[in-house]
Amino acid sequence: MREKTKQEIRSGMAAKEMTLCALFTVLIAVGAFIKVPVPVVPFTLQFLFTMLAGLLLGGRMGACSVAVYALLGLAGLPVFAEGGGIYYLLKPSFGYIIGFIIASYVTGRLMERLDRRLTFARVLAANLAGLAIVYGVGMLYYYILCNYVIASPIGFGPLFLYCFVLAVPGDICLCFLAAELARRLKPALGRMGL
Repeated sequence: MREKTKQEIRSGMAAKEMTLCALFTVLIAVGAFIKVPVPVVPFTLQFLFTMLAGLLLGGRMGACSVAVYALLGLAGLPVFAEGGGIYYLLKPSFGYIIGFIIASYVTGRLMERLDRRLTFARVLAANLAGLAIVYGVGMLYYYILCNYVIASPIGFGPLFLYCFVLAVPGDICLCFLAAELARRLKPALGRMGL
């Protein structure tokens, strides 16, 4: 039996990477519609899947899967929590989607540096860094859009209350869940050659 050429090996890896990116793009879209009823702020599983994309696929592929999700939504597919379309750029909550892309990249890069030292605490720390990015970018976008673009001013107090205090407890729980899932799933992906 002949050995595989380098080109065949690279093609196989590219196919696996594209498949996993597509899988996480779909999971993020599905996560937008898995809603937990809580007062005031909608709680979905988008954050969980965006963090898992970075943790399991690495920075580049994780961010790619989240970016494809964002582009599909902006192109008009109803994959966001409240639909889709280019007008979504004018929704104050779109900043969180931008934050998902950046956070997925950062958590993925942090995970790549951990290599084989996958303790729960280290993976959780990577997740919490991603959480800070999502909320930082999301709140900044929300504030700028409301106060300077759509003329619907919001002060720092209400912004902090509605866009952080009421929303973050569920996402902190998802950080713990994602850390445990990633710690268990990452070795299995490694055995698959990813």
